[in-house]
Amino acid sequence: MSNTYFQFKEFTIHQEHCAMKVCTDACLFGAWAGKKDDGWQMTDGRVLDIGAGTGLLSLMVAQRSKAMIDAVELDEEAARQAADNFEASPWEKRCQVIQGDARTVHLGRKYDLIISNPPFFEHDLKSGNAQRDLALHSESLNFSELLTVIKKYLADNGRFALLLPWHRKSEFEELAFGEGFYVTESVSVKQTPNHSYFRAMLLFGSIQQPALTSEIIIREGDSYSMEFSKLLQDYYLNL
Repeated sequence: MSNTYFQFKEFTIHQEHCAMKVCTDACLFGAWAGKKDDGWQMTDGRVLDIGAGTGLLSLMVAQRSKAMIDAVELDEEAARQAADNFEASPWEKRCQVIQGDARTVHLGRKYDLIISNPPFFEHDLKSGNAQRDLALHSESLNFSELLTVIKKYLADNGRFALLLPWHRKSEFEELAFGEGFYVTESVSVKQTPNHSYFRAMLLFGSIQQPALTSEIIIREGDSYSMEFSKLLQDYYLNL
């Protein structure tokens, strides 16, 4: 049975009511996305987390910034869990959950940074667990709809960061380009040096410029890689 909580250095994620549990690639993305607002240091900066789940990404970004964070979550149980995780964290006054559909909810403001770990799978077999299927499958929010939401809420000169399966990276990049967004940073992720890429971490903006490209290998031998450890050392208890 999965652990009902995941303990980080500065906060705890309880997850017994969420279909999608804390996983390594989401932690990596949260740490990476958290670095995207380094240097803001202003109290009125705003971040939007689309599909918040447990609230993991929001709390990882909150730890590294002074931004106000709104987290939209469709599933009612997950939204309540995220709200509880926010309330128990050191940043409860800067993080709030909005339970609803990102496609129809009215937020009434623009955001400097939008982050999302969107539903991965389209037309794949489903598990039979309705809550997990909603979290995993893009019928709840497909890429085109996600881009529509991003365009609606992204501030001028704002940026957005996504965690995607590697095999859908090019598909999303093409759709984003059609909406006037450009990749400014792309990180390809492998489990080990011998594995193929399985995730892509992408940062987009509205200004066309040469994209920074790199890769991260999560494990080398029996240990986390140096790159992974550097990103997660402020979060993981054992680093």
